[in-house]
Amino acid sequence: MNPLLEDMENAFTGSQSSHAAFHDIHSINPTQLMARIESYEGREKKGISDVRRTFCLFVTFDLLFITLLWIIELNVNGGIENTLEKEVVKYDFYSSYFDIFLLAVFRFKVLILAYAVCRLRHWWAIALTTAVTSAFLLAKVILSKLFSQGAFGYMLPIISFILAWIETWFLDFKVLPQEAEEENRLRIVQDVSERAALIPGGLSDGQFYSPPESEAGSEEAEEKQDSEKPLLEL
Repeated sequence: MNPLLEDMENAFTGSQSSHAAFHDIHSINPTQLMARIESYEGREKKGISDVRRTFCLFVTFDLLFITLLWIIELNVNGGIENTLEKEVVKYDFYSSYFDIFLLAVFRFKVLILAYAVCRLRHWWAIALTTAVTSAFLLAKVILSKLFSQGAFGYMLPIISFILAWIETWFLDFKVLPQEAEEENRLRIVQDVSERAALIPGGLSDGQFYSPPESEAGSEEAEEKQDSEKPLLEL
């Protein structure tokens, strides 16, 4: 093939690819981008994400559920007033359930302070509460005489242990990863919107119009006709 034709085809291919790239960038809808940014910023203005709010509700449920079980245990073992005096005023590590209730209060205060008030985005607070809860309950079960006091001797330590580990799982596998993903999405949308803002809005596809590609046979025919014209004139 003629080198001139090859150069023309290469130039045409380059212009076509650059026009396609520009068209892809220019086809981004700024209205949609702004709507997405406003939605993400609206979530940030809430101060707390939906998944974190669910986590805080579960922490509150943990405290209320342990408190309910402890009050039921107080009523079962001889009335609230008498049992309160026995378990709180005359506290005994080996036979009292009051420390399990205080353990639930400890978890509630630390987790709500860290993840609702301070909006912490790290796992160290939940790791602290779960480690303290697990160590204390293991020592309580091994050293105390709770198993000889009926069903509550089994229920309160086991339920408290399970709830603490469910909170750890929920924060580590749901709250933190989902919030990190939302932040990445917001960052990507903002980057795209900034790039789209750099493109002039008045440009149209007609300004970057490229003529349709013609067939190679027709170009060769035109060259032959041009070369034959001087001969005909002679």
